[in-house]
Amino acid sequence: MALARQVLCVCALLSLPLARAEPIRYSVAEEAESGSLVGKLAEDAGLPPAQLSARRARLVSEDGRQHFRLERASGRLLVAGRLDREQLCGQSATCMLPFELLLSSPLQFFRVEVTLEDINDHSPVFPEERVTFDIPETSEAGSRFTLEGAQDLDIGSNAVQQYSISPMNEYFSIYYGSRNEDDKYVELVLTKPLDREEHAEMGFRLIAVDGGSPPRSGTTQIHIIILDANDNAPIFKEERYIGKVLENMPEGTVVLTVLATDPDAGVNGEISYQLIQALGQKDSAFVIDPITGEIKLTKPLDFESADTHEFRVRARDGGGLSAICKVLVEVVDVNDNAPEVVVSSFSSPLPENTVPGTVVALFSVRDRDSGANGKISCALEDELSFSLRAAYKNYYELVTVSALDREERPQYILSVTAADAGWPPLSTTQTFTVEISDVNDNAPVFNQSSYTMYVRENSAAAVFVGAVSAADADVGLNGKVSYSLAAEEGAEQPWCSCLSVDSEKGHVFVLRPLDYEHLRQTEVTVSASDAGSPPLRANVTVRLVVLDENDNAPLVLYPAQDSSPGSSELVPVWAEAGYLVSKVVAVDADSGQNSWLSFQLLRASEPGLFSVGLQSGEVRLRRPVTERDSVKQKLVVLVRDNGKPPLSATAALSALLLKDFSEVRLPHSSPASEDQGGSLTTYLIIALVFVSLLFLVSIAVVVARKVCGRKELKAGPVLYAADTLQSGLADAAAAGTLPRAYCYEISLTTGSGNSEFKFLKPIVPSLPPQHCAVGQGPDEEQDFPSVPVSSEDMAPDTAGALSAGQFNALSFN
Repeated sequence: MALARQVLCVCALLSLPLARAEPIRYSVAEEAESGSLVGKLAEDAGLPPAQLSARRARLVSEDGRQHFRLERASGRLLVAGRLDREQLCGQSATCMLPFELLLSSPLQFFRVEVTLEDINDHSPVFPEERVTFDIPETSEAGSRFTLEGAQDLDIGSNAVQQYSISPMNEYFSIYYGSRNEDDKYVELVLTKPLDREEHAEMGFRLIAVDGGSPPRSGTTQIHIIILDANDNAPIFKEERYIGKVLENMPEGTVVLTVLATDPDAGVNGEISYQLIQALGQKDSAFVIDPITGEIKLTKPLDFESADTHEFRVRARDGGGLSAICKVLVEVVDVNDNAPEVVVSSFSSPLPENTVPGTVVALFSVRDRDSGANGKISCALEDELSFSLRAAYKNYYELVTVSALDREERPQYILSVTAADAGWPPLSTTQTFTVEISDVNDNAPVFNQSSYTMYVRENSAAAVFVGAVSAADADVGLNGKVSYSLAAEEGAEQPWCSCLSVDSEKGHVFVLRPLDYEHLRQTEVTVSASDAGSPPLRANVTVRLVVLDENDNAPLVLYPAQDSSPGSSELVPVWAEAGYLVSKVVAVDADSGQNSWLSFQLLRASEPGLFSVGLQSGEVRLRRPVTERDSVKQKLVVLVRDNGKPPLSATAALSALLLKDFSEVRLPHSSPASEDQGGSLTTYLIIALVFVSLLFLVSIAVVVARKVCGRKELKAGPVLYAADTLQSGLADAAAAGTLPRAYCYEISLTTGSGNSEFKFLKPIVPSLPPQHCAVGQGPDEEQDFPSVPVSSEDMAPDTAGALSAGQFNALSFN
C-alpha cells in the first residue's frame, strides 16, 4: 500500500507541471496533543474547503507514516498522534516532517513541510551514578581530571548548559568548555593542593542543568580518594646486569648483587626484590635476597647443560611502584681437580692476651693436577689480625699479627684459599674458626647514662618502679653483674632510704609511700660490679620522679564560699543572650590533667536562663530575661577536675535582675561586725605569739640536747627526713601541733643573718615515736639521708622570717 502511494506521488509529480514550487511550511511543538491545530492547509493552498472532499484530498508521506490528518470539512491540518522529536529526529539540529497534499480530478499536489520544535522534556543524565577518582596528594593546584558529561536528548538551549558542585568546597571546581561546536567536555579542576592527613576522602555532587524553562537537572556522586604520595618508582643502577660464576661453585654462592634506589622516604622508599622466572622454567638455579638484592645459587651449575642463564628481577617499593631489570649469568668452565688443604694442627680457643706471632694452625696444600693446574698459591682473606707464613715446601702456618680483643671480636672465621694456576683456575677454601677466650679486662657498662623512674604518690610500700641494667663485655664470672646502692663521693649522709635495688636483677623498689606535694624527685647512685678478680665496677645515677595523684579537690576562689553572705551579681533585665553575669574562678593543688578544671551548672532557680562555660567558668545568659523570671536568682556551679576518679567542689552565687541599677541598696557594715572583726584579729595575734614562744623554747631544748649528745657520740649518721619547708610552714600555721615524731637539726651561728635549718620526716609512716628523738645515742643510729634547707629554698615570706631568726609557727605532716 505504501509503495503504491509512493508510485502515485511520483507519477503525479511527473504529470503535473502546475505543481506549486514553494512548499507550505508549518511548525508545531513536540508532544502536542492529538487533534492540535497545525495550520489552515486549504486556505494556505488556495483551495476552498469544499473541494477537499470533492477531489478526495489526502496526505501522502514518503515513509508511509501519517503524523498528521486533514480535516476535509474545514481544511485544517491537525496532529494525528504523539510526536516525539528525539524519537523521530534524534539529535539533529532541525526536525522536519515532509508530506504531500494530493488531490484528484484534476490531479494536483502541494508539498507541505512541518518543522517539529523541541521542548524541554528530558533531564540531563550522567553515564554513571557514582564516579571515583584516585588523586595523589602531590597533585598540584590546577590539575584537571576529565569527567563524562551528562547526556540530554534535547537540543539547543534545552540541552546541558552548565555544571556545578554541591556542596561547594575549596579544593575543586568544574570547568565546562568546548573544543568546537560539537565537542564539549567537562573537567574537574583542583584549586587547592590536597593533604591526605587532613582529608583522606571527600565526596560531593556534580549537577548538570539544561537551559529549558523550567530548567531540568541531573546529578552524579563524585567520590575522591586521596592517595599517599609515592611519586617515584625504583630505579636500577643498570638496566642489565651481567655476572659470571664457575660451574662448580657450591650452593649459596653469591653470583651478583642488583641494586635499585627509590628517592621516596618511609615505606614508599623501602625496596624489595623478586626474581621473575623465565617462561616454562620451573626449577630455578638462582634465588634472590628480597632485602639486599644478592643473587645466589641454589644448586651447582653445569656448563655443558647451559652456558648462560637469563632472567629478570623486579624491584618493588612499599607504595606498589616497581621496576624491572635483566640479569645475565655466564657459567665459566673450569678444570677437573681443585686443590686440597690438609690441616695438621689447629689451636682454638686462644686467650685474648695472646702475643703476636703465635702459631694458630699448620696445614699443607696439594693438587692432583700437574703443571700450571697443579701450581698452588694460598691467600688469607682477613689479614688484619692473622696472616699466612710459608713454613716448608707446601706447608703454611697461620699466625697472629696483632693483639686480640674478645669483646671486640669473640670469634674469627678465617678463610684460606688455595688456587691453582689452571685456566680457569680451581680453588679450595679452608675455613678456620678461631674462638677467643676471655680475661677480665672490661668493667660493667650501664645501658643508659642515667635513669629516670616514676612512682605515683601514695603508692604502696615496696612497689616496683623500674630496673637498671648493666652489661659486661666479659663472659662467665667476669661478666656476672651484681647491683647495689652506693654513697656519693664526699657525701656525709648515706643514700636515700626510700629506695632499694635488687642485687641480681637490678630491680628498683620504693620502700614507703611518697607524697608528691612534699617530695617531687630524689636521686641515688647505683653501683654495678662484676665477679672477676679483681672486680671492676661502674656507677649510674637513678632519679626517682614522684607522679601526682588526684588527691586534692578544686578550691573555689571566686565567688568566696565562706560563711559570710556573698554579694549578688547585677544583671539588667534588658540584657541579651550571652551577657556575661559572672565568672567562677577555681584552682587545684594537683598538677597536670588532675588540675584541669571543668565547670557545669548544677542547680539554678531558672535552669534555662543561665549557662556556664565548660572551660572558662563564665556564667552567661542563655536567653533574654523575661517578666516571669524572678528578680533574685540563685545558682550552684559544679567545679570538677580531670583526675580519675574526679574530685569536685561547688560554688554558690546569686544574681539580681534589675531594671535600673539605682534600685540596688548596698549593705552598710554595722559596728557589731567591726567589733567582731577586731576581736578575731586580736585572737589570731595572741595565738601566733603563743606558738612562736613555744617554738623558740623547743629550739633551745633541742640545741641543749644536741650539744650534750655530741659529746657521747663518737661517729654516726643522724636520722633525717627531708621535707619541703614552704609546705611545712603552711601546715604548721594551720595546725600548730606535731602529729607525728620528727627528727631535726638546727645549726645557728652568731653574727650571721642566715641560719641552716634541716627538716626531716619519718621514713616509714608507721615508725614509732621513740625511734626518732633529738640527739640519738649510738644504739639508735639509722642510715637516712640529710637534706639541708636554707633560706634560699623557702618561699619569700618564710625566707625573710628565718633570716631574722624568728619563726611564727611550725608543724610537720
